[in-house]
Amino acid sequence: MRILKVIFWVLWRIWFYVLLGLPIIIMLPFLLISILKEKWYPYFFVMARIWAKVILLGMGFYYKVEREEELEPGKSYMLVSNHTSMTDIMLMLALVRNPFVFVGKKELSKIPLFGFFYKRTCILVDRNSSKSRMEVFQRAQKRLSQGLSICIFPEGGVPDDESILLDEFKDGAFRLALEHQIPIVPITFADNKERFSYTFLSGSPGLMRAKIHDFIETKGKNASDKKEIREVRDQVKAIIFKQLQKFQNEKSA
Repeated sequence: MRILKVIFWVLWRIWFYVLLGLPIIIMLPFLLISILKEKWYPYFFVMARIWAKVILLGMGFYYKVEREEELEPGKSYMLVSNHTSMTDIMLMLALVRNPFVFVGKKELSKIPLFGFFYKRTCILVDRNSSKSRMEVFQRAQKRLSQGLSICIFPEGGVPDDESILLDEFKDGAFRLALEHQIPIVPITFADNKERFSYTFLSGSPGLMRAKIHDFIETKGKNASDKKEIREVRDQVKAIIFKQLQKFQNEKSA
């Protein structure tokens, strides 16, 4: 039985990377046109959402989302979520209709084909470089001025220890939100780690639960006040952590 499971996991993981590239190949001419100008990004975003949904469906994932508040079309937001799996990218794209830009680690740009578009449409950060982190703020400010939203996983990466429910949050997303006085949208992903973690021989098709929480308003808050940034950061982290605990209790009940 163990051998059959290993064979399934290997083939299933290979299938994931096939799905990662296949929609890109099919939509390649349109994708290439959509990245020629920054103002055409919303067209790219539509295709990115199709790509994400194909992967989720093709891997046998189906999602259920609870929304406490709806995003308004044409309005900019700061989207933040816990980060446990590469499928967080796909699920975020599937759930949010407002065009947004990811801030993500530069290492993903090395993935063949996917990386070509990733580094041309996302804001890449080298977390070991203070210069790179500063450039992230400049590029994010430009995207927000174009009416787009920004998505940041404030843990700064996926914890190596998969037993960690929620890692410490970095300040960057919250500082940006306060600077631009845009609402923060806390989002909790319940099952992505179980469905498709970074451990190779693991995972399974199934349900991915998510919750989009009430937005955190930033109007009137001072981005130069580190105490206010930390207060907002800790408020968002507490919301997501509490929901993760609730999801765990629902599953064990």
